[in-house]
Amino acid sequence: MSQLHEKLVVVSGASSGIGLAMVNALLEDGYHVLGLARDFEHSVIEHERFSGVSVDMTRFESLSAVLAEIIDANQLPIKAIVNNAGIGKMGYLEQLSLPDIQEVMDTNFMSHVIVTKAFLPLLKKQGHADIVFTGSEAALKGARQGSIYCASKFAIRGFAQALREECAKSNVRVTLINPGAVRTDFFADLNFEPGAAEENAIEPEDIAKALIMVLGARAGTVFDEINLSPLTHVWQRK
Repeated sequence: MSQLHEKLVVVSGASSGIGLAMVNALLEDGYHVLGLARDFEHSVIEHERFSGVSVDMTRFESLSAVLAEIIDANQLPIKAIVNNAGIGKMGYLEQLSLPDIQEVMDTNFMSHVIVTKAFLPLLKKQGHADIVFTGSEAALKGARQGSIYCASKFAIRGFAQALREECAKSNVRVTLINPGAVRTDFFADLNFEPGAAEENAIEPEDIAKALIMVLGARAGTVFDEINLSPLTHVWQRK
């Protein structure tokens, strides 16, 4: 294990997939971790430096109240806020319901704005902190049947770019990590998934390693964006 950092990293979407891999990597690297997720029923993280808070990221009033309680109770310097929560609902625009559209935008974009806004005054005050967003290759190029999902990720990319300019003088770094196809349960409710070959998808641990690299970089260096892709892009119908 790396030397104990005695610093806190907050991770949203921490109960599965990329978020869970990030939590495990952060704990292994010596950080204290606070995870946010709708529930932790199917992911038991037993570690003395981990605490999980169950909250619906799309219920903004209750989310804001929970964040205020966390900030008030926390006694550790905050190393990073990792905005990772996300969902995907794919289809031609006319096939998506208004609740579907609202849920994607609220989860993938608005929840990250609210989390970041809540912590930002503290991060600016203490300096030398990181704000990391899990974006997507969908933040780089629009794709058929992904209009709303792409829109949510394009929004995060623009938000991160503007925030980077706002935070630089306060020594708060902003990084966007854009994964391609990742082999997780993200595709469980979709009618397609990455091909079965190892090179058709990246693993959650690959993104977690990128996060550790970002946090460990020299204070004066910023990874603006990191794009991670499988070696070969192959999709298959279920």
